[in-house]
Amino acid sequence: MEAVKANEKNYFLIISKYVSIGIIVFGMLFALWGYHFGIFKNQEAFRNFIHTTGIWAPLIFIFIQLIQVIIPILPGFVTCIVGAIVFGPVLGFFYSYLGMCIGSILAFFIARKYGTACVKKMIGDNTYEKYIGWLEKGEKFTILFALAIFLPAAPDDILCFIAGLTKMKTQTFLAIILLGKPFVILLYSLAVAGIITLPSII
Repeated sequence: MEAVKANEKNYFLIISKYVSIGIIVFGMLFALWGYHFGIFKNQEAFRNFIHTTGIWAPLIFIFIQLIQVIIPILPGFVTCIVGAIVFGPVLGFFYSYLGMCIGSILAFFIARKYGTACVKKMIGDNTYEKYIGWLEKGEKFTILFALAIFLPAAPDDILCFIAGLTKMKTQTFLAIILLGKPFVILLYSLAVAGIITLPSII
């Protein structure tokens, strides 16, 4: 029985590894394609692209929200705003939340699995050096990370990679992401709906 469980675990790890690699590779190719055709040039170009994808728009948007956490195609607040405009505040919120949570979790596990060298390649040496000091904060990192997830315009995508290099428990990371992400996304959705007004960052 233990051997069967061990084999199942190995298969799961192997599948997870190749799925992660596949998403990253496809995401990079998609980003290059998008930049070539000007899809990610600005908010309007991105919105027009989403409009042209028809019934596939929700899945494509979720994938873009997922991949923009790992590869900085567009700032997260821009994609959230476009989602709320294209799909409406409710569906836009849901699609953004789903995609960004998956992307954040994937970034965390990529860092945990492949370590510092991989993180440097994903976020760049300069960015890594800028934020690696957060690791020296010890247990305070978890508090600062949680605050970053709740605050608009914080470098939360980068910090998801950094979090994967710490001893933070997976359960703690998941709780922070799943509970913190809705707050910021909701702010952008409400702003699009005209219920609140955000600063000129938008």
